[in-house]
Amino acid sequence: MSAAVSIIRAKGEGERLRFWGGGVLTMKATAAETGGSFLLFEDAMTKGKTTPLHAHVEEDELLYVLEGETLVHVDGGDHVVGAGGVAFAPRGVPHAFLVTSPTARLLTLLTPASAEAFYRGASEPASADADPSGPVDFARVREAAERSGGMKLLGPPPFQASEGVFG
Repeated sequence: MSAAVSIIRAKGEGERLRFWGGGVLTMKATAAETGGSFLLFEDAMTKGKTTPLHAHVEEDELLYVLEGETLVHVDGGDHVVGAGGVAFAPRGVPHAFLVTSPTARLLTLLTPASAEAFYRGASEPASADADPSGPVDFARVREAAERSGGMKLLGPPPFQASEGVFG
């Protein structure tokens, strides 16, 4: 028998976390709920939110753009991904993204769910009306990555618009 449980969440429902890399995460399906199979969260962000170049050691990552537009760096190239588009980075593949629209909402799927420790370690509880443009603390993100071991930070964001943002 699986350790997973049934999950029903409506729009806007789920635990909210202010991610110190920028944005507000809404947990839609956690590791505990899926028996470790996957982690699914919605990420609300504002223009300029970027990730450092990184790779997930044990997880495959799929980004589905619900609203807005992002620039995704994967396999050494930059790709515009708008609403309805997806980007997939298999485990171990360096990648990053930058929000280029005024706001964006992404649905992020990580499988298996072992990366959840990183996201929780780099976040704090957030209210339902938390501002996704809140403060960024890449030092805390770096510490969470080192502590969890699941995320390997490889360098600053590979986008010219974000020079000087990371570390």
